[in-house]
Amino acid sequence: MKRALPKSRRKGFNQKPKGFDQKKDVRAIARERVGPVKPGRPILPPTARKKPKHKRPPGEDVEE
Repeated sequence: MKRALPKSRRKGFNQKPKGFDQKKDVRAIARERVGPVKPGRPILPPTARKKPKHKRPPGEDVEE
């Protein structure tokens, strides 16, 4: 079992804020206006993406 680090040694605990980033702010505003971006192509289920590695034994039918 790992021992927990004290609060002062945890990653990101005592880091100072970097300040204002104009690029991030502009992008965030643009995302609000445009909304979620539609995918360029439909996302297929994993079973339809590629051929299975191994053939299924006869008699084993799985309906999806």
